[in-house]
Amino acid sequence: MTPFTRRDFLKLSLATSGSLALSRLMPAISATKENQNTSLPGVVILVFDAMSARNLSLYGYKRPTTPNLERFAQKATVYNAHYSAGTFTSPGTASLLTGLYPWTHRAFNEAGLIARNVVERNIFQLAGEKYHRLAFSQNTWPNYFFGQFRESINKILPTGSFSLIDHLVGDKLGKDSLNGQRAFEDFLFQNDAVPPSLVFGLAERLIHRYQLNRAHSEGYPNGLPRTGSYPVVFRIEEVIDGLIETIKEFDTPTMAYFHLYPPHSPYAPTESFFRSFQGDNFFVDKPDHVLGDHDSVEKLNNRRRVYDEYIASLDQEFGRLYDFLESSGFLEKNYVVVTSDHGEMFERGVMGHNSPLLYDAGVQVPLIISAPGQRSRQDVYLPTVSVDIVPTLSHLMSGKTPDWHEGEVLPLLGGQEKPGRSIFTMYAMKNPAFEPLKKISLAMRKDQYKLIYYRAFNDYNREDRFELYDLEGDREELRDLYPDDPAITRSLRDELLGKLEDVNSLAPYMA
Repeated sequence: MTPFTRRDFLKLSLATSGSLALSRLMPAISATKENQNTSLPGVVILVFDAMSARNLSLYGYKRPTTPNLERFAQKATVYNAHYSAGTFTSPGTASLLTGLYPWTHRAFNEAGLIARNVVERNIFQLAGEKYHRLAFSQNTWPNYFFGQFRESINKILPTGSFSLIDHLVGDKLGKDSLNGQRAFEDFLFQNDAVPPSLVFGLAERLIHRYQLNRAHSEGYPNGLPRTGSYPVVFRIEEVIDGLIETIKEFDTPTMAYFHLYPPHSPYAPTESFFRSFQGDNFFVDKPDHVLGDHDSVEKLNNRRRVYDEYIASLDQEFGRLYDFLESSGFLEKNYVVVTSDHGEMFERGVMGHNSPLLYDAGVQVPLIISAPGQRSRQDVYLPTVSVDIVPTLSHLMSGKTPDWHEGEVLPLLGGQEKPGRSIFTMYAMKNPAFEPLKKISLAMRKDQYKLIYYRAFNDYNREDRFELYDLEGDREELRDLYPDDPAITRSLRDELLGKLEDVNSLAPYMA
């Protein structure tokens, strides 16, 4: 009997729809020769999902998690107090791609979309037709943005590119991948709940389980890496190989965005680093937070160890990518940006990032930028934020910045250091996307101070709560100064509440 393959399954499920056609890749619009300009600097953005700056030896972490990022940083500009504007993938990535805070782009719910009235405000549009514009994400949620930006992107690689197992369907529907992903991955085949279609959903899971059992997991003691609850399984080394081969094909100035899933959970360290950080206990005990999940300290420390091992595994493979970029001469003509969409917490009862808590572990992320031909390291210590990346890259690619961005051109890349500047991070997952911000946690970083505001949370009886920290003298955010320093408290509180009032008064809610 001939086995029922994934191809047979896809044919059957698509046939029932009566109107959908499956394609291998979204169509690529080749850059025309007249648009080629080899004098333009290329740009490669590498996003490592859920990579907290607080867990990187590059930024002083005691475990040696990132020796290869440290090599890369020796010829780059390192931003030492860089923050994501959001606490999870949707808002964090949307801000990184648009230069807008979540209160403007409105993609702050799970798998959210950017508001239609600002969707053309993105880095691909700014790069323009002089660049070949390429997008790839192993995390499926940024694909929603790629679908919204489709007219400004020449080529979108499917999520399962470079993977061992790929059961995704929506991102292969060339003309409507956005709605295809909604219909298939997030509805018909959802893997973390009972699928709406017991026939096709069960068949898909059986096929996926069959292929997973046949996949070789050598070198990954915890099992092969996968993209959360979505049916994509990969090996980090093969993904890096895929990126190298893709970059080799660049024959015109390219603006490429590569969003890798590691070190996002589920954590799957390689054999080289499996259990390599056992026995070192240097963590500061932090009190359980009323808005936390109340996980035990032992559980948090164990998961942190595996997360750190996964970072080290990723860093090892990044080292191969860096060696290629250096030896091939790619770094002589291109900007390379390494960053993340959000961090990861293992403190105060919280494991992960789906939390309203806005401590630095969850929102401080790496930012390292190598300029063409850069030979030495530069460091910036004043706070920066992910909305700064779009105006910076626009300035570097064209010498101009859009008048709508909400960030600043980064210091040492065309911008100036601005002491006293305020930057923001927010969590509004439970707030309706197009209503005023009523249920929200909002953090404002200004110089050494960080003020955190919690609004309308049930655990606080829906009353306003504030926390204030001096990060110069209290890096671990253990001493809340809000009750003790009325002068600085009043100034920062009034500024934060004024910003929130201004944001809500703009009312872009029906866009």
